[in-house]
Order: sequence, then C-alpha cells, then structure tokens
Amino acid sequence: MKYTYQYRLYPETQQALTLNGWLRVCRYWYNRMLGERFEWWEQNRCPVNVCPLICQLPVLKEQPNFYNQKKQLPLLKKDLVKIAWSGELLDFSQVYSAVLQDVCIRVKNAFNRFLAGDQNGKRSGKPRFKNAARYRTLNFPNADNSWLKFCTVNGRWLFVQLPKIGWVKLRTHRPLPDGANLKQLSMTKKADGWYCNLSLEDKSIPDFNPDDITPTWDNSIGLDAVLDRDFYLATSDGKKLPSLKPLRKNQDKLTTVSQRKNKRKKGSKARRRLAKREARIHQKIARSRKEFQYKTAHQLVDTGKKVFFHEKLNLKGLTRRNAPKLDEDGTFLPNGQSSKSGLNKSWLDAAFGQFFKVLGQVAAKANASVVEVKPNYTSQLLSYRDEFVFTDRNKREYFDEKFKLCVDRDVNASINIKRVGLDVFPTIKRRKGNPVVVESTTNSTSKEALTALFEHQKPTLKA
Repeated sequence: MKYTYQYRLYPETQQALTLNGWLRVCRYWYNRMLGERFEWWEQNRCPVNVCPLICQLPVLKEQPNFYNQKKQLPLLKKDLVKIAWSGELLDFSQVYSAVLQDVCIRVKNAFNRFLAGDQNGKRSGKPRFKNAARYRTLNFPNADNSWLKFCTVNGRWLFVQLPKIGWVKLRTHRPLPDGANLKQLSMTKKADGWYCNLSLEDKSIPDFNPDDITPTWDNSIGLDAVLDRDFYLATSDGKKLPSLKPLRKNQDKLTTVSQRKNKRKKGSKARRRLAKREARIHQKIARSRKEFQYKTAHQLVDTGKKVFFHEKLNLKGLTRRNAPKLDEDGTFLPNGQSSKSGLNKSWLDAAFGQFFKVLGQVAAKANASVVEVKPNYTSQLLSYRDEFVFTDRNKREYFDEKFKLCVDRDVNASINIKRVGLDVFPTIKRRKGNPVVVESTTNSTSKEALTALFEHQKPTLKA
C-alpha cells in the first residue's frame, strides 16, 4: 500500500534561498519546454478547410519530445542562461539533475493529456505557462530511506538529506509508520512556508478490494448532501450532521484584505504584503474545511458501516451561471443570477466533491467502500410508500396523519439513496410528463425506513 505523509519543513536561511532559486530555474525550464512544443505545432500545421494554390512548407524541425528536450540539460549547465525580457541569469548547474529531469516528465504528461483528451474524447484547455503562484513543488523521484535521519530530542524532529543542500529539519507531528519505505520526496512552498511530502510504501498492508464487500441493509448507509440551514449531510440512520461553512465565516475578513490589496499599486511592497495576508486567509479556509471533512469522514466510518452510498452530483452543472434573458429590443432582463450566485458560493464552500474523495480514502483504510448512485427521484418519493410528496423544492417536511410522523425531506432522500444502492428502489417512468411507479418492492423495506424516520423525529437532548 502506498500513502503520503506531509510535514512542515524548517530550512535555514541559506537553504531557503537555494530552494527558491531551484524553483525559479525549474519554472523557467518548464515554460521553455512547453513553449517549444507550442511553437512546433504552430509552425508545422496547415488548415484543412483552406489551402493556397502555391504552398511553400517550411523546413520541418524535429518534434520536441521528452528525450530530445532532456538532452538540452548538459548544454544549459555549461553556462549561465539569460532571460531575454528581464536580463536575469539562471544557473542550471546548481539544481539537482533528477529534479530537472522530473520537470521534463511533468511537461510530457501535461502535453499528452492535452492531445489525448478525456475518456469521452473531449480536449481540455491548453497547458498553461506557470508563474510563481502556480509552480511551487520540487520533486525528488529517486529518494530512499538513506535520505532520512531521526533526531533523539523528544523524537519530534526528522532530518532529510537533500542533494546539494544538506540536512534539512522537519517537524514530525506524527511518527512515521514502522515498515514503510521512502519511495519519493517532494518539497512544496505554501503561503506559510515550506512543506515536505514523503511518499511511502508498505508491502505488508494488502491492497483494498471493494468488490469483496456485499452490501446489505445493516452494513450500508445512505448519504444525502444538504445545503439547508446549518446542515451538511443527512444519513439513512435518521441523523443530520452539522455544517462548518468556513468561507462564509471568513468572508468579511477576506473581502477587507482583498479590497485594500486592489487599491495598492501593482508591484509595490504594500500590495505584496497584503497579497501574502490574503493567501494566508485562503489557506486557513482550505485547511479548516479539510479538517472538518476528515473529522466528518471518521465520524461516519466509526459507525462500523462497510458500504457508503452517496448521490452522484453534477457539481459543474450545479454551479453554472443562469442563461441570459433578452427582450425584443435586445435588452437584458433579470434572470435570477444574483440569488444563484449565493447558491453557487454555498456549493463551492461545501466542497462535496472533495469530501467524497476524503471519505473514500478514510473508508478504504477501514476496509469499507464508497459507492456513488444516481439520485433520480430520490428527493421526491416517500421512502416507505410509493407516493410523490416533495415535488416542490421549498417543501422541507411532510406530516403523515396515518403514522403521526413528520418526514424530513433530506433524511427521506438519504434512505432512498440507500435503496438505490441496494437495488430496491422502484422503477419509475414518465407518463404525460408525470413520474409513475412501474415496478416496486417498497414493502420489503418500509419497516426499516419508518424506523429511521421515527429515530430522526425523536427530540435531541441538550447537555
């Protein structure tokens, strides 16, 4: 099994300057190789829809690839490289060779992904040139256990030996697992300093196979994403987990700093200082959100369930802007984008896509699996009776006179998501624009669904 541990790095002043210099060289080398590939494609292509009668093709150059670009490194190390627009001199010989070769691999992978496209054959945008904010990592692919040295002072410090830099101190807030071997090491510069990522491999831990788990009603749980009030998730056990909303809580502070920064002159010292403060606020928001997601994931895994069903969310579509509306004169009409922008911010602040990935990682360590299912009609149909009740999105509760039961919309949806995962959700087709239940096995799970809904209806005791 492979996993990564991240620790805070405490380099000395000269070591930090060296790492910053390496980042500058690697960033230039990345942009230079990417520019060579773009230039070759522009010079060696011809439009397919038009062609001149007399076509003079230029002399074809060798197509840049991983090998011929890597062969440039020995020549670049012989002398200083001058950047044309700034006159800055870069010394490639000061950078560790494996780090520069890894930059070649990054360019190759980025360009190959651009040419191949995704699994549907659709190409994404062109690989972008990296600035100081986008290129922040140095990768050492040939690291091993000899690069590590533990300090006996309280057992809290670890030293890493970097080529051409020496021993650099790490703060080990948690111990390294026994039996793990170091396979790769990377240095990342963040808003508050440098961090070290140790990629470890432990062959004694078997790889997890989610196909070995057979889901049942007792060992599975359904999860429904909630944006209503201060709730984050609704579970099929009748519980609703609270939300954190880190961006909303820090929005005023972030807006104040951003407005002050935008008023400063570009390139000034005051603007850089405020930009660093703004980055620290963003970092605090991201860290608090991730910590909350890990705690929530562990809270779910500690229930002992082996299968977690969650709805497959189209987050790109949920956060898309509304289509503009025009009248006969071509004037723009109100399209509800003002309120939709607040909803988009709430979806992005919740970060459900990131949470389900975190849940999958935490569940895999506990020998559990996370499965996404299609949520069609799960929020409209009653989980214990084939009746469409929540057809209006503003209707959050339904009172059943027969059972004297107040049905919560989100808990009901989580039970239906669990039923979809267990393949006991009814078959629904649309007839004359209305959904109609064609085949149903709801009676087989109605007792369990009512038990969860009655559990949610119980009053919570406050300490």
